[in-house]
Amino acid sequence: MAISGINTFLWFETDALQAAEYYCALFPGAKILSIDYYPEGSGELSGLPLTVGFELFGTSFVAINGGPGHPHSDAVSFQIFCDTQDEIDLVWETLIRDGGEGGWCGWCKDRWGVSWQVIPRRLRELLGDPATAGTIFPLMRTIRKFDIDELNKAVGLS
Repeated sequence: MAISGINTFLWFETDALQAAEYYCALFPGAKILSIDYYPEGSGELSGLPLTVGFELFGTSFVAINGGPGHPHSDAVSFQIFCDTQDEIDLVWETLIRDGGEGGWCGWCKDRWGVSWQVIPRRLRELLGDPATAGTIFPLMRTIRKFDIDELNKAVGLS
């Protein structure tokens, strides 16, 4: 079989390059890999970015300026695992800035409507432990942006 890989492909109306640059500025080690342009003869789109290849955490993405009619939805989201509260605060606040919105249980949307889950690694540990999962699961459903200290306090750790 000659299949050599897979990309996550994100549709934007006109802001593919801006979104890729935004994500690459937020996450360490991220980078723009390529920019392809609409060819001459494409009318008002001639010379504008068509697709932008970029990489986040070693995963390849392609963003396209495909025009209106294909909005993002919560059916696809990206989980970002954070080790510290400072990381959670930075990622969450950056993603919701300039028109994004916070949701429940660590979910948020950026200004383009792309859904993200900003999750502390500590949450995974607590949910994976039968002694703490029963306390943490109902609590996490009442939280918007996660607070690691709040999770620890809920299970009797300070």
